Amino acid sequence: MNHRIALLAVAGLVVAACGGTALPTATTAPGAGASEGEPDPITVGPTTTAFDGANQEIPVQLRPMADRWSTDFSKATVDLNELLVGIPAADPRDLIRPIDDPVFEVAEESTWLDGREPGALVRVGDEARFYPLSVMIRHEIVNDEIAGVPVAVTYCPLCNTALAFDRRLDGETLRLGVSGLLRKSDLVMWDDVTESLWQQITGEAIVGELAGQRLAILPTAIVRWADFKAENPQGLVLGPDQGFGSIYGTNPYEFYSSRSQPYSFYEGEIDARFPALERVVGVMLDQGDKAYPFSLLIEARVANDQIGDQPIVIFWGASDTADALDSRNIAEAVAVGTAVAYDPVVGGQRLTFEAAGDTDFRDLETGSTWSILGKATAGKLAGAQLEILPHRNDFWFAWQGFFGDAPIWEG
Repeated sequence: MNHRIALLAVAGLVVAACGGTALPTATTAPGAGASEGEPDPITVGPTTTAFDGANQEIPVQLRPMADRWSTDFSKATVDLNELLVGIPAADPRDLIRPIDDPVFEVAEESTWLDGREPGALVRVGDEARFYPLSVMIRHEIVNDEIAGVPVAVTYCPLCNTALAFDRRLDGETLRLGVSGLLRKSDLVMWDDVTESLWQQITGEAIVGELAGQRLAILPTAIVRWADFKAENPQGLVLGPDQGFGSIYGTNPYEFYSSRSQPYSFYEGEIDARFPALERVVGVMLDQGDKAYPFSLLIEARVANDQIGDQPIVIFWGASDTADALDSRNIAEAVAVGTAVAYDPVVGGQRLTFEAAGDTDFRDLETGSTWSILGKATAGKLAGAQLEILPHRNDFWFAWQGFFGDAPIWEG
């Protein structure tokens, strides 16, 4: 059976069994669960590609969408054959339903999450919000507004990529949705203004009127709920009732992160230098891209580095942050730690860091103590906050699939 047709057939069985409500597509992939094989928005530069997307023939798997969508498929920065259908429907858009009217609780008053649970921390100005992965794994996109900025908080479970974007572009405010398509196993989004298609891992429009444009990235990191709540008691967290009748806290991609290979939606070769599903801190800047594998960060605890003229520090904390893509019950999953990329310049001074315990850090210049969330908790700089740099905790296969030519930190 044709590979793409096989994927669609298996996916269709699960959608039908769930009464027509689409679950995240990886639950339908062959072999699922096997263990085998304050800052302003930051704009990153355009994707480097030599691909000429003009005058492509629309592949057979995309023709039902091309007949129904207003997407301009003649404008593309990628090979259309790389787009796979993750949900078997003539129009699969938003069958995985984004949250467009998010309901929040104040962190210090919220009790529905276990302290180990991971989530996407998003900062805009002085506001911080927490988007639990147990919610994001079911919806993948939250269209929100923080400090007056329209934002889209996104999470692709297949690649473990969490990113938030400013939804404003060329005077329009976009509403982003789940297209039902995947490229290199990564979520492809769509917007409701031009119906262009967007690559989640880069924030770039890859097909349609806006092809080649990028959304501005907002400071985002995957962190533990207990850490967020302790440092941001007045911050907001997505509540347990988002109006869909869903009960959150479970992982539909059971034991995914234990596999030796990703699901078959990823069709490329996988660099064998690291396990396919090892996490890496993937930093993406105007000055260049670089990967910091968790296996090396666990040993070093801190990476003081530089990409071009941009200094970088990566903190890795030996916390019990749960792996959202391991056990069925996320709160009971194995611990993976927390890793965040920061700009180490504070008040014009570049700081150099070392570990100071399992989850604390110390700068050598002032001796101040810093938390895993980049806040100075004691010392001369107490109260200062490091700026989060654009990064993700990608799976290795996803990083090398999109940034294969980028250097790797060697410790």
